[in-house]
Amino acid sequence: MASVPVLSADAGRAVIDPKSYGAWEPLLDRFDELRAGTPVARVVDPDDVHEPFWLVSGFDEVMKASKDNATFLNNPKSSVFTVRVGDALARSITGGSPHLVESLVQMDAPKHPKLRRLTQDWFMPKNLSKLEGEIRKIANEAIDRMLGADEEGDFMALVAAPYPLHVVMQILGVPPEDEAKMLFLTQQMFGGQDEDMNKSGLKNLPPEQISAIVAGAVAEFERYFASLAAQRRENPTEDVATVIANAVVDGEPMSDRDTAGYYIIVASAGHDTTSASSAGAALALARDPDLFARAKADRSLLPGIVEEAIRWTTPVQHFMRTAATDTELGGQQISAGDWLMLNYVAANHDPAQFPNPRTFDPTRPANRHAAFGAGSHQCLGLHLARLEMRVLLDVLLDRVDSLELAGEPARVNSTFVGGFKKLPMRWTAA
Repeated sequence: MASVPVLSADAGRAVIDPKSYGAWEPLLDRFDELRAGTPVARVVDPDDVHEPFWLVSGFDEVMKASKDNATFLNNPKSSVFTVRVGDALARSITGGSPHLVESLVQMDAPKHPKLRRLTQDWFMPKNLSKLEGEIRKIANEAIDRMLGADEEGDFMALVAAPYPLHVVMQILGVPPEDEAKMLFLTQQMFGGQDEDMNKSGLKNLPPEQISAIVAGAVAEFERYFASLAAQRRENPTEDVATVIANAVVDGEPMSDRDTAGYYIIVASAGHDTTSASSAGAALALARDPDLFARAKADRSLLPGIVEEAIRWTTPVQHFMRTAATDTELGGQQISAGDWLMLNYVAANHDPAQFPNPRTFDPTRPANRHAAFGAGSHQCLGLHLARLEMRVLLDVLLDRVDSLELAGEPARVNSTFVGGFKKLPMRWTAA
């Protein structure tokens, strides 16, 4: 029997270290080394801080597991990497579930497809096309804010973060005065591992404190959306908040926990990931004046730029799955109950699928990346994200004649949702 490939302690720690994802290029080097050895390898922590898991780093293997939703489940273990103290905290708060939030991301069939269908039509291109005018208005407001900051500033703070936030909050029915609160809670929930994002002011927090920050953000989200749901039941409107608040599944209203989870995933993942990819697109344009000029002259390039920015940035960096049965993946024997990390960063930089993967190439033929996942859990908001990014870039190119870096970009230290926390830019208005 062939021996199981186990990563060294150093390599295993790099895969789960938030600072690895903030450094990025050394992380990609590490994934190249690991993937070349084996696309599926065992990670065992010698200190037993976290449960052992399989790192899946090859594109084909990640896509195979992503599409096989009967074999690779979101339960009964966490669908996001967590250490043992974090898992214990989640189970103590929820009464046994490893998921602080019970959303579409955490569900399996038969429950998952029933809840996904509630809003699926709402997020399809035919319906979203009705919103393009309003989205363009919001994009222009974002560029107004950028140009109003003289000729230099942080593109993240001025454009990439507030723009998709405002779009999603409009869709969800959250009033503008509450948007800062939504951004703050999202940053605490997804960026709890980064002291610049969790707003604690403390560095090198231990896992139990990071878990407590995330749990606090979730609890605050739940309180807010319980109030919003009550309002929409009393006074229904045309927004997604009303659809969620009044949803009926199997003849019964959704539970409070499922309702809260639905709101949270739309409110948080609906803008944070698009923010990261939009910043990635802007960074690519700033680094390549020729691409900027070509895109300014020919907007048919925008869909390719959007898709490549999503791959190149990979905002959602992993999901965890639990094997339902004994199976095989990447030549390795996976046992029922094993935990697996589907690492989308590694998959989206697999040279077997993407030649010269670190090069930003908007002309890649059939850019079939893993950033949106695959199978029944493919991102519900992928059409909205593409629309938002295309419209923003279109407006940016209309109103800006040049774009360049004004300093070094800084990425978020996070194993889960990543991207940029600072993107200093210099521009010339058209």
